[in-house]
Amino acid sequence: MARIDLVDLAHSYGGDTYALKPMTMTWRQGGAYALLGPSGCGKTTLLNIISGIVTPSHGKVLFDGKDITNASTRERNIAQVFQFPVIYDTMTVGENLAFPLKNRGLARDVIGKRVKEIAELLDLTPYLDRKAVRLSPDAKQKISLGRGLVRSDVAAVLFDEPLTVIDPHLKWELRSKLKALHQALDLTMIYVTHDQTEALTFADTVVVMHDGAVVQSGTPEELFARPAHTFVGYFIGSPGMNIVPADVKGNEARIDGHTIRLNRTYDSLPIGAKIEIGVRPEFVEVAAPAPGLLSAKIERIDDLGRVRFARVRIGDVKFAAKVPNDFSVPGNTAGLVFDPAHIHVYADSLLIEGRA
Repeated sequence: MARIDLVDLAHSYGGDTYALKPMTMTWRQGGAYALLGPSGCGKTTLLNIISGIVTPSHGKVLFDGKDITNASTRERNIAQVFQFPVIYDTMTVGENLAFPLKNRGLARDVIGKRVKEIAELLDLTPYLDRKAVRLSPDAKQKISLGRGLVRSDVAAVLFDEPLTVIDPHLKWELRSKLKALHQALDLTMIYVTHDQTEALTFADTVVVMHDGAVVQSGTPEELFARPAHTFVGYFIGSPGMNIVPADVKGNEARIDGHTIRLNRTYDSLPIGAKIEIGVRPEFVEVAAPAPGLLSAKIERIDDLGRVRFARVRIGDVKFAAKVPNDFSVPGNTAGLVFDPAHIHVYADSLLIEGRA
């Protein structure tokens, strides 16, 4: 295991365009991290820099304080699991799991003990003597995961969207297995995904990336409760946070001629900045139209079983709001009731703290 420090790290594949914008951050030893973001945001580039597949244009990569920026993947002692299973079909499951250990010349009894341990954690014990060629895709990916985890001496295990090829009903099982494996093995794990469910259920710390930059790093609770950037609010949650242009003065926000009370006071917002408020649909409720409530036109209601969300329109702005279980929507117009404690103010997409 290793503490990983990225110092003034940036990368360009050529020219002045950066696939990865300057960043400095630390990955603690034994942590479970997720790199989360849409395709093209730079997360795979960052993972490949950590593994040694890509050498950064600028900055340093440190493992336990040692500069390994130009070291090979083998020298970094990294295990990497890719999107598509990498296994040897002509070998048995046990031989596949043992292969990384045999390459390092470990004793047979040591190899056998470790293979047995990993096979039990991944529910592969009944298949140890079977050839890998006829196994299902999820079983093959389990083998690939096992080969990445079988070495107890690795500095970190890196996962590049490992569940993409897995059937949806099996993803939850494998995500739970990965979480249990991290707790059992105490390895540093970094998991790349564009799926927020995978990231939030696996990681202790989620690193959200957008347009080549890290826009926020924190626990799943922190990302949901206090998005530091409007992209985080929009990308995390289903539905995502409502982001609405507003005129904010003091402890009030005005939208479409209506005033919404805020829990904090905003005395000096940046001049010329684009001011918006953000509120998650869970903290806005649909109500019967009434004086003082922001009026919205209901376009549809999505019934998700345990909760209903109304899709509404406020002028030209689309909005999502929770529909109380006992509420019957009267017609196509409704009022919106906001929880001031969960309304955030943003200037040019960045969270403004305000004054309590």
